[in-house]
Amino acid sequence: MVKMPADVRETLEKQKPAPVATADATGMPNVVYVGFLKVIDDETIMIADNFFYKTAANLEENPKVSILCYDTTTKKSFQIKGTASVHKEGKHFDEMTKWVLAVNNKLPAKAAVVVKVEEVFNAMWGPTAGKKVV
Repeated sequence: MVKMPADVRETLEKQKPAPVATADATGMPNVVYVGFLKVIDDETIMIADNFFYKTAANLEENPKVSILCYDTTTKKSFQIKGTASVHKEGKHFDEMTKWVLAVNNKLPAKAAVVVKVEEVFNAMWGPTAGKKVV
């Protein structure tokens, strides 16, 4: 795991919704916009599964996740890669349920997807495009 630098964390926290990519065991990619995504700490991101279908199936086969964020003010963009664990009970699930239902008590709040950050890349154009940040 790595720690997200402050500018990465701030950029991610502003991104609503956030594009989240997964892939199945064969490598077939899938990307969805996620409205319920929050930074837990510098190494951890939580995503609420309300309506995942292909994403949930992919995470069962392959826990790797990629998240993209962009800040229109600072013109910074980052790709965050990590490994997810899915929680349908316990501390993370309870935290996610409280968070989601406080916003909209009609949402299903099916699972908490906890992503441990492993790599961060610059996703902006220019000479540092694609370069590893951490």
